[in-house]
This record gives sequence, structure tokens and C-alpha cells, in this order.
Amino acid sequence: MNVTTIRRVYKFSAAHRLPNVPPGHKCGRMHGHNYKVTLAITGPVCPRLGWVMDFAAIDLLWAPLAERFDHRCLNDVLDNPTSELLARFIALNLGLMPSLELAVTVSESDSSSATYGGAPWPKPTVIFPK
Repeated sequence: MNVTTIRRVYKFSAAHRLPNVPPGHKCGRMHGHNYKVTLAITGPVCPRLGWVMDFAAIDLLWAPLAERFDHRCLNDVLDNPTSELLARFIALNLGLMPSLELAVTVSESDSSSATYGGAPWPKPTVIFPK
């Protein structure tokens, strides 16, 4: 089987604060990041089309999440919006076909990121549970 990984990168700016850090921790204060999200999708290459998935289709799946995140407070989406939990939230709410593998990397800076996934996913859970 011809299996390939494709990647699509998105950016958004958002504020958050981490409510569960120790008192006085700098991340407990409201602050913002210019986030970068990398979606790595692995699957078979369609023999007829020559691709794993249309990048435009990925854009359509990402659009509702981008609307939910960009120039918003991430605490309105997740109670504890760490990069790790944000990557998980994206993976579970992207709406990707379960036959594909997905890894989501959320970078909050050039030197800090978290990756969730890399294995086949169950069908998405409820979108935007909060």
C-alpha cells in the first residue's frame, strides 16, 4: 500500500491563562501566543487522484476551529488550555475520516510545542463541548 503523510500548517493568535499552575506562575496570568498548528495526516494515496486528501478539504475541516480560536480567549473553549490539551481537542474535533491517521502539533512559540496523535482515531466527539 502506498502510504504517505501530508502536512498542513495554520496560524492563529489567542490569549489564555492556565488556571491549574502554582500560585505566582507566569502562565497563571492572562497572556497570548501566536500559535502554529500542524496537521499531519497519514493514509493511502488514492491511485486515481494521486493524493492522500485534498488540502482544500483540510482547510474546510479546519475553518470552524480557526473561527473558534483566532483572536479569542482559549479559556472560553477549554477550562485548562495547555498546548497538550489544545492539540487533543483539535484532533478529536477535526472531523477527519477514521481511516486516516492524524497527529496534531500545537506550537505556542518557536521552542515550545506539543503533539497529540499519530494513531487512527475514533469518530470525533461532540464539537466544541464547552
